[in-house]
Amino acid sequence: MAQEINDGNFEELVTKSDKVVMIDFWAEWCGPCRMISPIVDEMSAEFDGKAVIGKVNVDENPGITAKLKIRNIPTLLFFKNGAEVDKIVGAASKASITSKLNSLL
Repeated sequence: MAQEINDGNFEELVTKSDKVVMIDFWAEWCGPCRMISPIVDEMSAEFDGKAVIGKVNVDENPGITAKLKIRNIPTLLFFKNGAEVDKIVGAASKASITSKLNSLL
């Protein structure tokens, strides 16, 4: 299961992480978000110990959502050494998400 990231723990879990971090920005009412949610959860298990996989509910965490200028969901942001290095906007296949994450490890 992907780790819940929120306005309160973002800095500790993302900015200060020594691992690559992938965050899924989603909302309950978003159909494409529900489509990729199982993929994100699978990847959390597959990359355990190698990367941090998390989810941010945009409705419950407006601070970090606004700070990172999330305009469309789902959006997957990739961080390395605390800085945003890549993103995927919209639903994507597991193969393309995995490929992007592997390229950052």
